[in-house]
Amino acid sequence: MGRYRAPTPGSAPYITPEGAAALRAELRELWNVERPLVTAAVHEAAKNGDRSENGDYIYGKRRLREIDRRVRYLHHRLAELKIVDRTPDNTEKIYFGAWITLRNEHDELLIYRIVGADEIAFSSENISIDAPLAKALLGKVRGQTVKIRTGGISHCYTLVGLRYSGSNTSPPGAAFTS
Repeated sequence: MGRYRAPTPGSAPYITPEGAAALRAELRELWNVERPLVTAAVHEAAKNGDRSENGDYIYGKRRLREIDRRVRYLHHRLAELKIVDRTPDNTEKIYFGAWITLRNEHDELLIYRIVGADEIAFSSENISIDAPLAKALLGKVRGQTVKIRTGGISHCYTLVGLRYSGSNTSPPGAAFTS
């Protein structure tokens, strides 16, 4: 019974239009460019005889499995994602897609955008809607303070700026604070 692991909770099925476009581009790149190249390399390596000691063949087959696994994941994930492409009715509160400026307890300004779990790797300023900080901030308004506890340490943040835009690039901090 020691091998049992509880399933991981699913992430929120939301994504920005920019995130969806990036995932589609990754899927196209893997399927139309990288997979044919690796397939051709495996085909050439297979011609060299004994496959059990052929590093190019073994690596190529492993890489094909990785590509196919990622392609399957992207195909299924894109089918279930909901693209959030409109600004919320109340832009004074934090919702999905918001650019937020926070001031921490050390008086440092932090700029984040709340995005889907599948797009946090696209920018260091993106935080997942499933992250504890994002969950604590949802529905808050400018001036409110949130306290979260992660890893046994308490953190305190004050919301000093909030805006919505279709841009996935970080706005200058000065244009965002109040």
